[in-house]
Amino acid sequence: MLSDEQIAQIKKQLLQQVENFPEDKKEIAKQQIEEMDSEQLEEFLEQNNLMQKSENSQQCVFCSIVDGKIPSSKIDENEKAIAILEINPVSKGHVLVIPKNHDDKISKSVTSFAEKISKKIKAKLKPAEIKTEKSELFGHQILNILPVYKNESLNSPRQKAKPEEIEKIKKELEEKPKKPKPIKKAKPEKLENIRLPKRIP
Repeated sequence: MLSDEQIAQIKKQLLQQVENFPEDKKEIAKQQIEEMDSEQLEEFLEQNNLMQKSENSQQCVFCSIVDGKIPSSKIDENEKAIAILEINPVSKGHVLVIPKNHDDKISKSVTSFAEKISKKIKAKLKPAEIKTEKSELFGHQILNILPVYKNESLNSPRQKAKPEEIEKIKKELEEKPKKPKPIKKAKPEKLENIRLPKRIP
């Protein structure tokens, strides 16, 4: 069962998503979200693959991704966190950094890992800037690494990315930088065929 605090947090995040809906659908969706009780909310989250029910307990979507139960486009990981491409990104290269332990706060090692990913995105995708914003769902804290090309923010409209687009960005971000080719030194000319003038006494 979700706690009252979790329900409030989830509803808040769902309502933010609804802001991107067309005006005629926005109000209906808002009303439906606000009227959901705990059971209806859990059912909605399961149907949309945001929560998985195991035999004895529920597992949050981020824990399922870390455990490999939900497929993801992972671009990097270290001992504390993984970095995956967001499937409903705000902008090209939107990445989620997920701590591996559900109850972990965003530690220094997770932050420095996120900085490393940010530098890679900046170098490869050339956004104007990169925003790193913390968010939380089901009590699992994550970092959003958001490339800004115009004036995008976490509240900007999201679009479902096509699998081939995600794969292309994944390859770009995984690609190792090419080593510069060594410069070949010009060989000195052989002296065999060079005739010296005769010496005049």
